[in-house]
Amino acid sequence: MTPPLWKVEFHCHTVYSPDSLNWIPALIKTARQRGLDRVMITDHNTIRGGLAARKADPDLFVVGEEIKVRGGAEILGYFVQEEIPAGLPFEEVVARLREQGAVIGLPHPLDRYRGRWKAEELQAVLALVDAVEGFNARCLVNEDNTAAETMALRRGLAVFSGSDAHLPCEVGAAYTVLPSFSTPEELKVALRSAQLVRRQSSNLVHLGSRYAVLYKRLFKGSPQLQDSNEPDARL
Repeated sequence: MTPPLWKVEFHCHTVYSPDSLNWIPALIKTARQRGLDRVMITDHNTIRGGLAARKADPDLFVVGEEIKVRGGAEILGYFVQEEIPAGLPFEEVVARLREQGAVIGLPHPLDRYRGRWKAEELQAVLALVDAVEGFNARCLVNEDNTAAETMALRRGLAVFSGSDAHLPCEVGAAYTVLPSFSTPEELKVALRSAQLVRRQSSNLVHLGSRYAVLYKRLFKGSPQLQDSNEPDARL
């Protein structure tokens, strides 16, 4: 039997990322309204948001993490079980993700403002990951997305599309259609037949992230110390 097709958000942050205003109760409502079947929570250097989201709605969320490696570039992990700290060499990050059976993705690898990969490191990490973000809705220059997708396909790697959502208005802006999955191995297979839905977010969303950082510093303190499921813990 052919598995059903799902709409999946592969790159989404919660308030557990310091530059995001996606409180989990509102995120659930938004994702359901927009017809998303799964949302990968990829907070910066923590899985606390993913765990909280999965507890709130186990059928909607997958625990992931966006990990900053030494040098400033980033790696995505899906079905993450153990949090990986920032600042490690990319080889160690990949090894730790493999040890826990996670699926490994490369976010916005050629974004001229956020890529941060040295040429030799990029070639090395491409040999280690499962998939590449071929479209990131937050890329300021769309040619960088096109170059990333072309690079991945030439290497025989699967590609996916993600919103990189930090604000409610971004959730599901860019998503991936692929067969349903319930395990990391099933996800790897499903990615091979992924269809990318590409829709660029307004450049103003970057200002929204800056506002989120300032808002939390001035009024809320550390967002990681808050319970994102508190009904009044939102704008």
